[in-house]
Amino acid sequence: MMPAKKRFYSFLMSFSILSLAACSSATPNVTKNEAAKEDIAKEEQKESNEVHTAHWTYEGEKGPEHWGDLNPDFAACTNGKEQSPINIETSRVLEDEKITDLVINYKPTEFSLTNNGHTIQGNALTNDNTFIVDQKEYKLAQFHFHTPSEHQFNGKNFDMELHFVNQNANNQFAVLGLMIKEGASNPYLEKAWNIIPPEEITEAVKLTEPIDLMSLLPKDKDSFRYNGSLTTPPCSEAVKWIVLEEPIEMSKEQIDKFRNIFPDNHRPVQSLNEREVKEED
Repeated sequence: MMPAKKRFYSFLMSFSILSLAACSSATPNVTKNEAAKEDIAKEEQKESNEVHTAHWTYEGEKGPEHWGDLNPDFAACTNGKEQSPINIETSRVLEDEKITDLVINYKPTEFSLTNNGHTIQGNALTNDNTFIVDQKEYKLAQFHFHTPSEHQFNGKNFDMELHFVNQNANNQFAVLGLMIKEGASNPYLEKAWNIIPPEEITEAVKLTEPIDLMSLLPKDKDSFRYNGSLTTPPCSEAVKWIVLEEPIEMSKEQIDKFRNIFPDNHRPVQSLNEREVKEED
């Protein structure tokens, strides 16, 4: 029989071997569990990012009729009561003597151009273009184009529409809309049109010369005004809309160049609901 002391040391060695074996078999399980948790976390983050950056288009299953279903943040596109654009029935426009004149302090400005996949956008490189409506000052942030026009006059679209997006210190928006019809070549957009990116890009292209914004606007600044929204997701409301009555012109070649990139990038007109469209008395 083995002495008691030897039996005790033999027992300790066996116990140690079993303990090491148990630890070595448990380690892979812990690693697998942690890896599984990481995979789940990554998948959840991926889904979260996809929801946050929901892709939208102007046609098909991700077109305007479905924008509100693509992301909870886009709910106003479906449920909003003051959505843009609208059809402006000139016979129903109300004259309002309380409407103040527009004060547009635009000047020749340097811009960078980008194709963001939805439109051609010009980003102002300075913030000294001011726009005063209802005695509130806004600063020009960017301009962009749609074809055909998003707003209608008496049920008819124009060839294109130009939006000047202005923002105030409280992050509120006022958008100046210009109708564009086919006619003479527009010299104030010629240099920009020569370098508009035909495909979506991540880095903007800087224009070599400023755009004379005041010369781009029509001489007659009479306008229709109403409360509306952004015309692209998230379709946020509480946007002041100022739509100039007099259109500007672009040549057929200029219009076609844009349409070759964006054949149709307009949101259909929305219900006016209880809103009123006004003009200066």
